[in-house]
Amino acid sequence: MNEQIATFHTHLGAIRFHKILKELGDPAVMMPVPRKLSASCGTCVKFSRPFEEGWVDEDLEGVYAVKDGGFEQIFFNDEEEE
Repeated sequence: MNEQIATFHTHLGAIRFHKILKELGDPAVMMPVPRKLSASCGTCVKFSRPFEEGWVDEDLEGVYAVKDGGFEQIFFNDEEEE
């Protein structure tokens, strides 16, 4: 299973992302952001379904693959928050 972590600018963004993944059947969990990563709201979503850029909204900050006890950034939302 390929685990990934999504970080967010807001807690509400994390809740919405979590809901989308649950509706798709992913065993996603909300959790505190690991210390090695930084995020605005402090909440992240850990999931296993392959990341799709169609899930991106203004609240999504970044997506990281969990690899060898560390993290590899696979997406960064460089759009300005409104």
